[in-house]
Order: sequence, then C-alpha cells, then structure tokens
Amino acid sequence: MRILVISDSHKRSGVVDRIILSETDAKNIFFLGDVVEDIEDKIYEYTDRNFYIVSGNCDYFSTYKSVDTVTVENHKILFTHGHTLGVKSGSTGMLIKTALENKCDIVLYGHTHIANIEYANGIYLVNPGSVACSREGSESYAVIDILSNGVLPQIKNI
Repeated sequence: MRILVISDSHKRSGVVDRIILSETDAKNIFFLGDVVEDIEDKIYEYTDRNFYIVSGNCDYFSTYKSVDTVTVENHKILFTHGHTLGVKSGSTGMLIKTALENKCDIVLYGHTHIANIEYANGIYLVNPGSVACSREGSESYAVIDILSNGVLPQIKNI
C-alpha cells in the first residue's frame, strides 16, 4: 500500500492536483498544512481515496487539528504540520516524544520546507518538504510504501 504525503502548498492547488493525479496507487493522502484550501476540494474529486488533513501555522481559521493520529495497515501514524512541536528549531525531539506517548511508529511533519527522512527510536520520521517553495533543493513530496516486510519512505522531487 502506498501513502502520499504533501505539505506546505501555499495556494498552489494545481501542483497538489498534479501530484495526486500522478500517484494513482496512493489511496491514503496526508496533507500537513499551509494552506488546507488547496486540498479540501480534492476530497470530493477523489472519492476513492482517504484524506487526512491537519492545519498549519498559515491556516488561521481552519477547524482541523494541528496534530492527529490514525492507523493505516497496522501502523499508527502521527501527522502534524510541526509548528506546535518545535520542528523549526531543527530538532525532532518533541515529535519523537509525542509519537512514543501515542504509540506511533510513523511520524509525518512539515513546516520546515526541507525534505527529510529519519529513523529514530523505532519511528520513521518523514518530512515531505514543500510542494511550492522549498528552502533546500527542489520542491518535493513523499510517498511511503507499506510492504509485508517493512516500511519504505521516499522523497520525490517535482
């Protein structure tokens, strides 16, 4: 099973749409905030997919949570924009602590606009970067393949 992870689109809904169209195997789509309006209409366009959305620091009037969890294919996933968990400071310590408290083995976060994959304390930490304005390298998103023998996260440049 493939999971699609998108973050920090900042009013570039066309890019979000192209990514969803290109990742036809991804039935679970995570949007990690900044600007939730870029993904909300897609829920009605792609009714065969599951959407999980959190708000970011630029989603001023959003009713979405800033941190949430869900279980997909026996993996508990913590997903957040990250601005409330100190990711901008370059530390994933609060993410790991929150994941351990919630018994999660995958963490998805954004906010930094820098793609990153780490494995720490038995937890995969995945930041897809930004689909609109990367602060390092190319604009990007992430896919995570959940296989019978493990989890395979990867960054895809746009």
